[in-house]
Amino acid sequence: MYCIPVPERNAAHKLKLRINLITKKMMKSKPGETRTACKYPGRSNLRRMGMTVFCCLFLVTGLFAVDTNVPLPEGDGVKGVSQAGKRQISGTVVDETGEPVIGANVLEKIVDGVHQMSEEERYVPPKDPEVLKKLEWFKDQKLGLMMHWAPASQYGLFESWPLCDEEDQKWEHSEITWTDDLEEFYRQYEYAPKTFNPIKFRPDRWASLAASCGFKYLLFTTKHCDGFCMFDTKTTDYRITAPDCPFSTHKYADITGSLFSAFRNAGLGIAAYQSKADWHDQDYWSEDFPMTRGRGPNYSIKEHPEKWERYVQRVHEQYREVCSKYGQIDVLWLDDGWISAEDLRLGELIDGIRATTQPGMISANRSGREYEDFLTPEQTIPSEPIRVPWETCMTLGNYWGHHYTENYKSARNLVHILIDIVSKGGNLALGIGPQPDGELPAGAMLELRRMGRWLGVNGEGIYGTRIAEGFIKNSQVKCTCKGNTVYAFSLYDDFASPGRHIEVSMDGDAAKSGVASVTLLRNGQNVPFERTKNGIILKTADIDFNGAEYADCFVIQLE
Repeated sequence: MYCIPVPERNAAHKLKLRINLITKKMMKSKPGETRTACKYPGRSNLRRMGMTVFCCLFLVTGLFAVDTNVPLPEGDGVKGVSQAGKRQISGTVVDETGEPVIGANVLEKIVDGVHQMSEEERYVPPKDPEVLKKLEWFKDQKLGLMMHWAPASQYGLFESWPLCDEEDQKWEHSEITWTDDLEEFYRQYEYAPKTFNPIKFRPDRWASLAASCGFKYLLFTTKHCDGFCMFDTKTTDYRITAPDCPFSTHKYADITGSLFSAFRNAGLGIAAYQSKADWHDQDYWSEDFPMTRGRGPNYSIKEHPEKWERYVQRVHEQYREVCSKYGQIDVLWLDDGWISAEDLRLGELIDGIRATTQPGMISANRSGREYEDFLTPEQTIPSEPIRVPWETCMTLGNYWGHHYTENYKSARNLVHILIDIVSKGGNLALGIGPQPDGELPAGAMLELRRMGRWLGVNGEGIYGTRIAEGFIKNSQVKCTCKGNTVYAFSLYDDFASPGRHIEVSMDGDAAKSGVASVTLLRNGQNVPFERTKNGIILKTADIDFNGAEYADCFVIQLE
């Protein structure tokens, strides 16, 4: 085994990062909003140069206090993604084959604090025809509602991660403001189920709202790393239906079962999220060994295989419970990429479930390779199309779980993010944290309803589409397709004002295609166009843009 460290940043490099971060913060739009390109690039560059000089002067003279532990700015993906909960890696222990060793408290592949998807070139397609068929269904859905919810939502903290105490993970404790005694906090966290009573929980209303907002499947956290089970299990008393949880007597006490039934009845697909790590399990974080509170087990699984085997058996039983008690499960979404499929014997588990209760079930194992039936980039959008199944998971606000002070992305931002993802062949799993009283946040629902209104008009160009090969994307025009029908989306900023024409660029075989007609999807209006060597020019001078919201969809029928 050997260690691959992240190179140390020298003082000059750290200063550059601080300047870039402050400059970005000073130029960014309101919280949750995607900042669009400046209409006059020269002015933007002048502003950035001026702010950089300003920051240099203050940093060098020491008049501008900067926290050296401030998270690094986001990468080149979509702007406006969450900065909350960013984690930096300091090193990963691997074996001779390059695989992570979880017994050494290894760290997941995380860059700028978000889980990084496996490389497209390493994707291993499933061989089961039923799984391949289900993947085509999955690629049609495009929009999923992701929910992290557990008793700790009462505290408005990062989900599970405050329990972890890795040296370079101190952001996890940043919102524990009421005590400096972490041992006291750990006891309070453990006690949270005894006060969790979300009496306003109405799964039927959640499902109805999700459907009206345009969602096509639910991705629900049945168990996160803290080990609390939001389903009725025989494996532990740390569950929502335990007698010491006040909600256990409620008619919807089995929250997972209630949600899955309600969403399925509303016509939505079902994806069950479950962490592979369980920090509450005595065979994962064991009291028989020093409590290191790393994300991996606090003992060597090679030196204590009997203890690890008990853990594997218990986790397998929980997966089988979820996949046998609650009807059809379309996707089993397995987080915690630092635990390999081999160490948890996922092949044995998933093949067994597919052969019995869930034929064709998709597996999203974030460890990579086999049983990672689709890729899962987090809080970012790939810069180019990906031609294997994939799904970006992204927060609606800044956090996965409930926070009392939250800023949500606007409907315009959400629509633009969705179009960008779908044009590159992916799905969007949009995450919100339900309130501890059982209601969904009003601010979140306001933006989601607006997004749903837009999808009700333009959804034909989103759902069931694929990458429009040969149609060149740019910042304002992105395309999808179904057969010979291409959907060209013109993205609008604050006002729908594309000018007198919109250019749709094409290359390769697409540039040789004839165009039979172009219509505006929201009202069926015929749109005059001019065919050029490099694409199509849509003549929009006579279009009434008063009814346009966020983006227009032009339906291009190829000959």
